[in-house]
Amino acid sequence: MGRKAGALYINPKKFGAVAKPCMVEMVAFLNCLALNKQEDDKCVKQKDLLVMCTQTQKGKPKNAAKTINYHLQRLGRDKFL
Repeated sequence: MGRKAGALYINPKKFGAVAKPCMVEMVAFLNCLALNKQEDDKCVKQKDLLVMCTQTQKGKPKNAAKTINYHLQRLGRDKFL
């Protein structure tokens, strides 16, 4: 089932499969924090892996033409011209 936003049909199943970078590392770090009662000095390995993953993701450009916000802005511009 999709939703309609004006004249635009949005399929939520399509956007649910979008790659989520660093999700595994973040979940591992949060689980470690939960197990160790929020003491991050015991989760140094998981923290370093998460930081390393986010640093590698920082340099990757996003493709703006594939995002839903790009399409909503494009349709909004055409509507008000």
